[in-house]
Amino acid sequence: MTKSLEEVNQSVATEHKKTGFRKILAFLGPAYLVSVGYMDPGNWATDIAGGSQFGYTLVWVLLMSNLMALLLQSLSARLGIVTQRDLAQASRETYSKYINYILYFLAEIAIAACDLAEVLGMAIGINLLFGIPLFEGVLITVLDTFLLLFLINKGIRKMEAFIIALVAIIGFSFIFEMIFAEPEVSKIIAGLVPSIPNSAALYIAIGIIGATVMPHNLYLHSSLVQTRKFDRSPAGIKQALKYNFIDSTIALNLAFFVNAAILILAAATFHKNGMFEVAEIQDAHKFLEPLLGTKWAPILFAVALIAAGQSSTVTGTLAGQIVMEGYLHLRIQPWVRRIITRLIAIVPALIVIWIYGESVTGKLLILSQVILSLQLGFAIIPLIHFVSDKSKMKGFHISRTTQAVSWIIASIIVSLNAKLVYDEITSWLENSNNPIVLWLTVVPIALAFSALLLYIVFKPFIVKAKSKFVNHSPHNLKLQFSPKEHQSLKNIAISVDFSHADEAALNQAFELGGIDTQYTLIHIVETVGALMYGVQVHDYETTIDKKLLLEYQDMLSKKGFKIKTELGFGKPTKVIPKIINEGNFDILVMGTHGHTGLKDLLFGTTVDKLRHKISIPLLIVKK
Repeated sequence: MTKSLEEVNQSVATEHKKTGFRKILAFLGPAYLVSVGYMDPGNWATDIAGGSQFGYTLVWVLLMSNLMALLLQSLSARLGIVTQRDLAQASRETYSKYINYILYFLAEIAIAACDLAEVLGMAIGINLLFGIPLFEGVLITVLDTFLLLFLINKGIRKMEAFIIALVAIIGFSFIFEMIFAEPEVSKIIAGLVPSIPNSAALYIAIGIIGATVMPHNLYLHSSLVQTRKFDRSPAGIKQALKYNFIDSTIALNLAFFVNAAILILAAATFHKNGMFEVAEIQDAHKFLEPLLGTKWAPILFAVALIAAGQSSTVTGTLAGQIVMEGYLHLRIQPWVRRIITRLIAIVPALIVIWIYGESVTGKLLILSQVILSLQLGFAIIPLIHFVSDKSKMKGFHISRTTQAVSWIIASIIVSLNAKLVYDEITSWLENSNNPIVLWLTVVPIALAFSALLLYIVFKPFIVKAKSKFVNHSPHNLKLQFSPKEHQSLKNIAISVDFSHADEAALNQAFELGGIDTQYTLIHIVETVGALMYGVQVHDYETTIDKKLLLEYQDMLSKKGFKIKTELGFGKPTKVIPKIINEGNFDILVMGTHGHTGLKDLLFGTTVDKLRHKISIPLLIVKK
């Protein structure tokens, strides 16, 4: 299996550090890279909208989101530390190829939505500070690609230092903003009591949750914790979990302070003065100086906005790399990845600004955060399953209580999103001139994603229930052949796929050949990585397949058979004929799964292609 973020994996040594503060310091860093996603420009739009419309009422949403984020990020870190897999890799090892393609697609949408917020935020900050038009500002944001390349080449610690410096700029800016604004402490405390005034507040609240608990951060954190090299003993893993929890607690509480400061600033300035409709970052910037009476307020605001956008864009690229490599085992140059991600975000931003002008950027930012929130279930639910799995977590699985709390959080997020989607679709159907189009397009898509979410929730439970009845270990094969001493077939190839179909194929092959024949077991790795990289691939599936093939060889050799193995990579219809035609085989034996209907048709097509490409007889054995 390829290591997550291989170029920086285990690049920071911690073993030589003494106990105490220096030891903790060696582990501090990953959560700060994660925390910038919790204070990116998308958060600003939702926080400003929430503060101006509802005053201090939604402060509790920020606190709740922060507590959710702390738990989920600690689960993500736990997964990476214990299993040495990031969330994308763990998903790829658990779900089917097609489910993983969908999960990858959804993760990429989340990253693009996040990047859209960063593009707009940085462009707005540049516009506010230097007067450069928003359209040109969006184009300028492409240049941060070169900054990212520079930081990656300098190592992960340098990148962490850069991000922490940007976080410090954001933090200090808002400390001064709070001093200027003089918020009412009693109302802030009252805002910690949960309440949702109306449906508009629900939309903003879901946007805040989406902006705070971000899907790509779960992928990112599970990878970044693997940059630390530590003792892999149970005591060492336990210590790493503790120090990373400290790292997460500090970093995410700083993010909570920034988010709360933005909402409180909007409440103390705009809501207090009856300006309930301030949702645009540009308006917030414009009104700060006259309302607070100092020219430094808008300058600090713009500087913090650029710092937030720049820091988030660095971590967004890393998340994109992790998702692509984890799900697809596909590696491309970071600068290419950055350009692709940035273009996906820039194009819709430019189109919207070109058509509707700069006045809609606030609505676009909030929409991007709601899209992020809608993706959350597809990242959170697999994560909870993985860290609850005793076999995967090697004794470091989460407790029953933590599982219960995690599922409650997942249920809250999914329920809020379900209500938002239902309300939005209902509204569209009521107001549409042609509702039949929506019934045929939007409604089926919503139902399909609901079904996918249910599949992800229940599939691991079903697999666990069945696992004690199904075991594809070669030691469970029932070999019932009658060995023959003399046969004309001296070299038999057998295609195996580690399913129950192998049983029939092996029995038939041994009946044909007897004890003195040479047998070659052929297995083809069909993963995306195998298709892309061939024999150079080093993914999880290849490791497992090699192990199983050697188990077959070992077991059958002990029974007195002459066994060789061939591991191929790519499409079976291309690779098997090549192996067969280059070898000196008398016959190829393959087992079938006894499928009917469409699967039988598909398998038949494979057999036909194979039959025409090989120069020896092909024997198909039904189970």
